[in-house]
Amino acid sequence: MSELHHKRILLAEDDEAMRTYLERALNQAGYDVDAVDRGTEAIPLLENAEYDLLLSDIVMPEMDGIELAQRCNEISPATKVMFITGFAAVTLKASREQPHAKVLSKPFHLRDLVIEVERVLQEKVSAQL
Repeated sequence: MSELHHKRILLAEDDEAMRTYLERALNQAGYDVDAVDRGTEAIPLLENAEYDLLLSDIVMPEMDGIELAQRCNEISPATKVMFITGFAAVTLKASREQPHAKVLSKPFHLRDLVIEVERVLQEKVSAQL
């Protein structure tokens, strides 16, 4: 067993092709990934395991990524949040409601995704004033 703690990422993305693509890229970058296709499926996972990062699409059925992030903040405050979206207007809403969350706009290169994930995970959580 290596001493290196693999960072755990919870990926919520309703598009199956995109979800598979992201999960594979993050696995190759050395992350442990659990992937779900909707926010409502992510909640029980957050309640039962510790994740370093929630990587969520914003526009999803049943519960959007912003609502999921708010639930994540309540359930697991140490988990960082990062959004992916293809909609500029949604990015603005996310930035307002989750000011600490990074928003990555589609389309993006997998290399950029991995760089941003690493950056977010390295950031020290800023003290809430």
